[in-house]
Amino acid sequence: MTESAVRLGDAGQLYISGVLDYRSGPGLRKHGQALIKSSAAPELVLDCSAVTKSSSVGLSLLLCFIRDAEAAKKTVSIRALPEDMREIAEVSGLTELLAHP
Repeated sequence: MTESAVRLGDAGQLYISGVLDYRSGPGLRKHGQALIKSSAAPELVLDCSAVTKSSSVGLSLLLCFIRDAEAAKKTVSIRALPEDMREIAEVSGLTELLAHP
């Protein structure tokens, strides 16, 4: 089983990894929010390239992180959105909200 994690890179990248589900979501949410607040970078890149599996919880996390970044006056982009998250976004009608470069 892959351990889930969120960590902040030097240039404002928020690296999200592992399985995003109801078990990992609350901890990742809390930790990611604190990392976003602590970052001095003017931009935030949500890097999902290491996400191995996601339920709708992963999509909810991304939306929360986008909201946190915007509240901190940071521009946001998403890198490497996994196919399962993209499909959930399409079914949920949230594709536009995730259409960050």
